[in-house]
Amino acid sequence: MDKLIKTIDGYVKKAPTLPANIKELLVQFAPWGAIITIAISIPTILSIFGIGSYLGAYGFMYGGLGPRYMIVIAFLIANAVIRGLSIPGLFAKSIKGWNLFFYSILLYAVYSLINYDIIGGLITTLISLYLAFQVKEYYK
Repeated sequence: MDKLIKTIDGYVKKAPTLPANIKELLVQFAPWGAIITIAISIPTILSIFGIGSYLGAYGFMYGGLGPRYMIVIAFLIANAVIRGLSIPGLFAKSIKGWNLFFYSILLYAVYSLINYDIIGGLITTLISLYLAFQVKEYYK
């Protein structure tokens, strides 16, 4: 994973850097952004479980969305859990919190590919990685 982080960091260093005041604002907002994204994902996860009860009866029986659907749910829940675990570290400005946030970005990228959201997922992932690596130096 360190090799991947170094590779992405090399690309981000070639991109234009954000001003220091914007970076500091992002560092202060990051834990709150994580909280907001988890709060937004909770109704989605709950509604998926509601739809899952319907698909459980019909989706698997007729070869519908069953297996793919379960993988999407697993990635969505894993992303929410990892992002939730990153919140204390983001508040403390620790590298462990930043790493967990980075892993949640990668999980989102896989989730969006599985969910056939290739263009939106790619754009969101690239922007998220750019912003995350811009503020990485603030996490020790």
